[in-house]
Amino acid sequence: EFLTHVRRLVLDFVVGRVLSGDEDQVPDDSAADRLDEPTSYYLLHRHDFGFEEAPAGSCILYAVSCGLSDRELADTWDIVSFTKGSAGEQNGEEGIAEEAADYECEEENGASGSKVKLKSWVQRKRKSLGLESPNGKPVPLIDRVHCLMHLWKAGDLHKVDEYLDDNALRKQELFKRFVQALIELSPRGSEERSLLESLSNHMGAKGATKDDRQGKLGLRDAE
Repeated sequence: EFLTHVRRLVLDFVVGRVLSGDEDQVPDDSAADRLDEPTSYYLLHRHDFGFEEAPAGSCILYAVSCGLSDRELADTWDIVSFTKGSAGEQNGEEGIAEEAADYECEEENGASGSKVKLKSWVQRKRKSLGLESPNGKPVPLIDRVHCLMHLWKAGDLHKVDEYLDDNALRKQELFKRFVQALIELSPRGSEERSLLESLSNHMGAKGATKDDRQGKLGLRDAE
């Protein structure tokens, strides 16, 4: 229990630093503490590994620090995918313990083991994405962002505005900071960064006109 608490403190420090957007700035631990578990994991994994393959052992330790299991990350939240023989095919605490042990062994021997890959917004296409979560849990911020990216890509500004307003996201400072953090983690010139910047600019605007809300996004905005 003590070790879990220490890991959470470290997690809040790192996530707070990423949200601040400046590694030299004092991290905002309070903001990190308000971030939901799946989003915290996503941000931490994205910051450290991007979308490249990452060691399953270290990712599982990250998950435990966020109060999640390996199976929840893959099956419940659809955030990661595992390669063959990874913890995603094992059960509960046993899977976590074995992968953690494998990770320590890999660190000592310099060998590569099972891998984990973070899913991009394009790969996350569940119909319930951003609309509802399992067992009535709050919808994670990462799901809300990815839902908005799909809506923006589809080109319907009305649905984008409706989603923002129905979920009170325009004035939610933590949500805006999270979007900005994702922008800074996205490669320059990528479609992901373009969509996120368009969403950020749209939220920062004073509001679209009634005619704009009923229309479609232009090709320039959708790109």
